[in-house]
Amino acid sequence: MEIVRIGVLGVAGVLFALLFKTQKQEFSLYIGFAVGMIIFAFAMDKLSEVLDNMVIFQRYIDTGNMYFMILLKVVGITYICEFCSAVCRDAGYIAVAGQIEVFGKLSVLITGMPILVAIVENISQISL
Repeated sequence: MEIVRIGVLGVAGVLFALLFKTQKQEFSLYIGFAVGMIIFAFAMDKLSEVLDNMVIFQRYIDTGNMYFMILLKVVGITYICEFCSAVCRDAGYIAVAGQIEVFGKLSVLITGMPILVAIVENISQISL
């Protein structure tokens, strides 16, 4: 039931930040950032469980560590970009948040390119 605790923490943090929004807007931003970092730390704690399952999944794939590492990088890129984008949006910097999202999408595309190349190579070998 850890998700309930995280949900309560998030809602309580937002309500607490709303108290400061009218008088000290910078405190509201700091509170939102702190709550986000606490939730991020909980997510990183859960990452060990994901990694354990990924190791089991990796045993079924003959390609070695390449695809496994690409998958981990893509997940990390998306999570970090989403978090940073949300912080920028909360601070009112919507254009910066949008650019972070665009950069994240391009980074995922570039990181996943070896998988796309491998798929195209396999298709071309089958059609010959």
